[in-house]
Amino acid sequence: MEHRHVISALVLNKPGVLQRISGLFTRRGFNISSITVGTTENPQVSRVTIEVNGDDRILEQVIKQLNKLIDVIKVSELEEKKSVQRELCLIKVYAPTESAKSQIIQYTSIFRGNVVDLSPESLIVEITGGEDKINAFIELVKPLGIKEMARTGITALARGPKILKPNK
Repeated sequence: MEHRHVISALVLNKPGVLQRISGLFTRRGFNISSITVGTTENPQVSRVTIEVNGDDRILEQVIKQLNKLIDVIKVSELEEKKSVQRELCLIKVYAPTESAKSQIIQYTSIFRGNVVDLSPESLIVEITGGEDKINAFIELVKPLGIKEMARTGITALARGPKILKPNK
């Protein structure tokens, strides 16, 4: 049965690593739903968070293939209940009147978001949370007119203590 998997990979922070990871997915015919990369507490190591859809066989293949890459230190699946998973979304919403601005600010408050920019005809709202929360906010403001939108893709960490053992 096909479902969503979130994979975390610790990699050396070197040029070309992301290209090798994405190339692996291309060669194997796996589709990446989202991918985020950022440095960790160690500036020589980056965390790559990859969201893929597929069955358990695809997940197993992805993890095996990632572990074969030289610059990959550790790969693990992050189960939803055993990890904290978030996404950031910036949404520029059409708001030509004070009434529209007030309505968007009220929606933003309910969703625990922030208004990060205000112009005469629009607001930029920052929403952080799970995919369902962000999608619900988008559906709520869509009738008002979304001018632009940018989503980061998922980023995640396992709950509990840090595991230091690499799996190589």
